[in-house]
Amino acid sequence: MSDELNTTTQEEAEVKQESVETVAEAPKQESAKELPIFTGERSKKVYTLDELEEASEDYSDDEFHNLVGMYETTLTSITEKEIVTGRVVSVDEKYVIVDIGFKSEGIVPLNEFKSSDEVKPGDEIEVFLDRVEDREGQLVLSRRKANTLRVWQKIEEVHESQEVIEGHIKRRIKGGMVVDVFGIDAFLPGSQIDVRPVRDFDAYVGRNMEFLVVKLNMSSENVVVSHRALVETDLEDQRQEILASMQAGQILEGIVKNITDFGVFIDLGGVDGLLHITDLSWGRVEHPSEICKLDQRLNVVVLEFDEERKRISLGLKQLQPHPWDEIDSKYPENTKVQGKVVSIADYGAFIELEKGVEGLVHISEMSWTQHIKHPSQLVEKNQVIECVILNINKDERKVSLGVKQLENDPWKEIAERYPINSKHKGVVRNLTNFGVFVELEPGIDGLVHISDLSWTDKINHPSEIVNKGDEIDITILSVDFDNRRISLGHKQISDNPWVSFSEEFQLGSEISGTVDRHTEKGAFVKLPHGLEGFLPAKEVDDQQEFKNNFKVGNEVKLSIVEFDEQSRNITLSEKESTRKSAEKEMKKIQKKREAGEQPTGALTLGEMSGLSDLKKKMDDEDKASGEESSDK
Repeated sequence: MSDELNTTTQEEAEVKQESVETVAEAPKQESAKELPIFTGERSKKVYTLDELEEASEDYSDDEFHNLVGMYETTLTSITEKEIVTGRVVSVDEKYVIVDIGFKSEGIVPLNEFKSSDEVKPGDEIEVFLDRVEDREGQLVLSRRKANTLRVWQKIEEVHESQEVIEGHIKRRIKGGMVVDVFGIDAFLPGSQIDVRPVRDFDAYVGRNMEFLVVKLNMSSENVVVSHRALVETDLEDQRQEILASMQAGQILEGIVKNITDFGVFIDLGGVDGLLHITDLSWGRVEHPSEICKLDQRLNVVVLEFDEERKRISLGLKQLQPHPWDEIDSKYPENTKVQGKVVSIADYGAFIELEKGVEGLVHISEMSWTQHIKHPSQLVEKNQVIECVILNINKDERKVSLGVKQLENDPWKEIAERYPINSKHKGVVRNLTNFGVFVELEPGIDGLVHISDLSWTDKINHPSEIVNKGDEIDITILSVDFDNRRISLGHKQISDNPWVSFSEEFQLGSEISGTVDRHTEKGAFVKLPHGLEGFLPAKEVDDQQEFKNNFKVGNEVKLSIVEFDEQSRNITLSEKESTRKSAEKEMKKIQKKREAGEQPTGALTLGEMSGLSDLKKKMDDEDKASGEESSDK
């Protein structure tokens, strides 16, 4: 501004010098009306300020300085971007004319005032000097900016002094609320509204509350306020008093502040304590919300207080008597009770009889007759069922329950219904590699071992004899009442052919049979009583013609050379049968010779071979007996 003033003064001096020079050169006889008009051309000579002052004949030095001083006192020293005080000159429909003591007056839009009645001519008001001159040379003033700057100055003072201020909550936004403080929007975070979590933010809209300015950024025009800071300050004394008197076993009243998966935080009056989920109830609790609700008032007991960490452990169930204190009198053995299924495992179901008292129904105690693979086949979670107290272990706090005891035990009279060696009919329920499970009646099954399916057949799998769902005849072999097992037999329905066979045929006996099938090592022959014998290829007279002489279906006569009932093995031999036939024929011949008779008929090749073998055997026996005689 001073530079502009200096420039203007210098230009005026130059113009004045040119005017003086022009007037000096003009003829003295010309009048003032006939003076030449200034055309803007500069004279060749440039006068200095000192020369002008010397040439001035209008004022003396003292008069000139007095005039300059008087002019300067009429001007106000002003600076842009500051608040100045001015006087209202006039007010029209759109503008307010304000004199701030400058060479020109400024204008302020009327809409920057609350109403037209607020300002009148002659009033002194504060305005903000935005610019000394705009494009039109007009002084630019602002009432709104002056008020805003004053507010920011006041907020800054309040922030520095931590003075409590009042604000109006205007609306809710993401993360908090907008608060009107001295006409400026401030931000109130949701966490700074109160020491307790706010459930309903909308309930605070339109309320006037006291705040502290906790954060201020003038450059970004950001103001953060807090009501919680005031509450915490008020609670600090109360908190210190509570902590000083805190001790284990103390019963306090608190308000549920927050609920989590692992427990509940209780506000004890400025001090928070944790009520763990395991200390909510003597019974099973899936989630703390089953017991507590937000803002609920509770009486709790102090379980532990860590003075260093300021941690308080609280309990709720400890205010109630322990449910196991009188468990024996409440639940005598063999009494019927009702309970809710609270958990299901592979081995059984847990039943809640009351809060803190749970019993286990083992899978083996669920049914007398059904083969249960998983408890979910009979019960489901949250189902209320009836059961019987089987046993109570007070030391380990375990209760054994039973469901099947509500019905009669079908095994109780099993021996009377199914005596040993009695014959019955049953339905094949299942096949395994080791046998067949047969249902005698609903819930009563017995096992027919694979070895008890047939007297004669060698069975690799029960499916070779029976199929699932078939009805078969069985006999009771044994009953194990303790283990609930019944051994059954199928082959025992008929007599044991091995006994009959052993009574009829002895080792070395000749037997007739029918060739059934061939193998690489011999042939199987069907024998009486449904048995089967094996003829090795090495036990035939002519091995080259084995298959031709022993065709399937041919009737053959063989000797029994091996008989094992345990392993169900019968070995046959043609050679032994031929040898015995030759031996018989030789005995006949000897008897005829002794009687003086001549043998008739020719011997067969087999008989001759048998006689040859017999003769060799007899010679070997004679030789052996002779060696024994010589030794003697």
